[in-house]
Amino acid sequence: MRNALTALLPRLRRFGLSLTGSRNDADELVQAACERVLTRGDQLRDQARMDAWIYGIMRNLWIDELRFRKVRRHDDLSAAADVVGESGEAVVEGRITLAAVRKAVAGMSEDRRTLLMLVCVDGLTYQEAADTLGIAIGTVMSRLSRARSELQERLSAREPGGAKAPIPFRRGGR
Repeated sequence: MRNALTALLPRLRRFGLSLTGSRNDADELVQAACERVLTRGDQLRDQARMDAWIYGIMRNLWIDELRFRKVRRHDDLSAAADVVGESGEAVVEGRITLAAVRKAVAGMSEDRRTLLMLVCVDGLTYQEAADTLGIAIGTVMSRLSRARSELQERLSAREPGGAKAPIPFRRGGR
């Protein structure tokens, strides 16, 4: 179990960042989730679905933390990893685009933001996301559709002349 958990750490940290919006909070969330996984590993029903189980643990821990704090995140998603590029122009352009996407995603509701991260960033199928969040697959599909539309609208509002900016999300029957 420890080796599988170690292999999942980058994905867990990325998911933690999407939930918390802060590197420090994400690291603490991942640490708390790993601690819980290691102490309660006997509760894992399907070893092949360990990632979904841990995502659920992280989500529940974060909800508990938000209830405890009674406040919103104090950092925005700009705390996520830097973009690496070859040329200076590509780096700057990439950072501007990434900053726009982060800002747009940060302004979305938590349920939409979480689904975008699980499906579009971490590559979970719709069914896996539904299982992770404890909701119906139809709910995942409708929320994800609304999240993509909202993100498209938020990004389009930034384009000069109202031109639509393409969003490079994977789509299809998941």
